[in-house]
Amino acid sequence: MTDARGRPGPDPAALAAVRQIGELSGSIVARAAARGVTIAVAESLTGGLVAATLVRTPGASGVLRLGVVAYATAMKHEVLRVPAALLAERSPVDPDVAIAMARGVRQLAALDRAECTIGVATTGVAGPGAQDGHPPGEFHIGIEMRTRDGIVAESSSQTVRGDREAVRAAALLAALQQLDAALERTDLHTHSESTT
Repeated sequence: MTDARGRPGPDPAALAAVRQIGELSGSIVARAAARGVTIAVAESLTGGLVAATLVRTPGASGVLRLGVVAYATAMKHEVLRVPAALLAERSPVDPDVAIAMARGVRQLAALDRAECTIGVATTGVAGPGAQDGHPPGEFHIGIEMRTRDGIVAESSSQTVRGDREAVRAAALLAALQQLDAALERTDLHTHSESTT
C-alpha cells in the first residue's frame, strides 16, 4: 500500500492489530474495575508492553497492581520465585514457567496484604535466533487466577513468524486476549480496594 507520493503507507493488518489491542485493553480495564478485579503482570520477551498498554487506558490505576520485567533467567527465579529446577529442566521458554511467573507476580502484588486476583506472564523467544532449542517466534502466556473455589492456572502457546517487534506484538495481543477471557469467568474473587 502506498500514499499519493508513492511512499509505503500504513499496513492495514498492523493498523487493525493496533485497534484490536486498544479495544481489548479498554475492555479489560473497564470490566476489571467494574468487578473489583486486580491484575499483576510479569513480562520477559514483551519487556513491559503488556503493563504499558494497560496503563495507557483510563482507569488502569484501579486495576493494575504491579508490573515486573524479569528479562534475565536469574530474575525469574530470584524475583518471581520460578523454581530453579523448572528453569534448569525446561529453560525459561516454557508454558509451566509462564504459569510460575504469573503466580510469582500475583503473590508479589499481594505483599502489602491487599488482594490480587489475576497474574499474567509472557515468556518466549523474540529472535532473531533460537534460544535453548526454541525457535524464534515461540512464546507462552501464563495466567493464574484467584477464584471463589481456589487458584486456577492456565497457559497458551504460539509460534509466529516475523521480526522481534512482530513477535512481541503477537505476544502482547495473546496476553490481552487471555486476560479478556479470564474476565469472562463468573467465579473470580473480587474486592473493592483500589490499587492507588
